[in-house]
Amino acid sequence: MTLLLQAGGDLFTNGFFMIAMLAVLVFTMIIPQRRRSKQQKAFMSELKKGQRVVTASGILGIIDKVEDQIVTLNVGNKTYIQVTKNAISKELTDAIYPAKTEG
Repeated sequence: MTLLLQAGGDLFTNGFFMIAMLAVLVFTMIIPQRRRSKQQKAFMSELKKGQRVVTASGILGIIDKVEDQIVTLNVGNKTYIQVTKNAISKELTDAIYPAKTEG
């Protein structure tokens, strides 16, 4: 009888440990990823002409035109390329062209 109770206690402890690990995984990986995804979608919806951006492949340019999901970038000397909105990286844009602070 003590053997059954001891085995049952171990099963409960292991199950609790697995649930705790799952909770840690959710709070450290899944929730921050959702937050970044929402920020990226907001950034893409606010793209406008004249804004300096960086594509995910590292191309620097100034937005010349925004049409639905296509963005035309001026990459220098009247050279234009078209990329999709999701190719523009918020992280790199913020790193290379930091937001101007008023002060």
